[in-house]
Amino acid sequence: MARNMQPIAKRCKALNLSPAAMGYAKKNTNRNPKGQMRKKQSEYALQLTEKQKVKFVYGIMEKQFHMYYEKASRMPGKTGENLIERRLDNVVYRLGFAMTRREARQLVTHGHFTVNGQRVDIPSFLVKVGDVIEVREKSRSSVKFKRLLGEDAVVVNVPKWLDHAKNTLQGKVVALPARDDIDFPVEEHLIVELYSK
Repeated sequence: MARNMQPIAKRCKALNLSPAAMGYAKKNTNRNPKGQMRKKQSEYALQLTEKQKVKFVYGIMEKQFHMYYEKASRMPGKTGENLIERRLDNVVYRLGFAMTRREARQLVTHGHFTVNGQRVDIPSFLVKVGDVIEVREKSRSSVKFKRLLGEDAVVVNVPKWLDHAKNTLQGKVVALPARDDIDFPVEEHLIVELYSK
């Protein structure tokens, strides 16, 4: 399985992206503050940067991202809005079961979650409306998941397309994600323009 192992703060700076979008609140870099950057980027550079930003945030590579684009272009509605918010690792992160998307990907790969009662260990699994995502019974006793229960549990702002009751290790997909549910600034129309050339 190919993974992007670049330093997060350095890559976020190159893509003009806040590390908070990756789930890291305290990461920052002070190296080369202004740098030798060109002031004006070409249209292609803007489109490419936007695509690289989305790929980096969700932790996927080019071949898989292109497959998601092809699938989204065949779906009804706007192609840019149908891209990749429905991945299981992203849903686990948005429900608050993991602190970052990378951690969510690892937890899913290790088989800690079930979808509709079936164990799923594929991070790219696409959830549908009505799917119930929960932590497996065997995994509930681990320190990682015990920390999510009780009064000292971290409060997470769950998007409106997901339903998560407090002090439970279960969430449900109640609707398909809309454009305003994406938690970082992205101009998806630039990605569509890049692929439609």
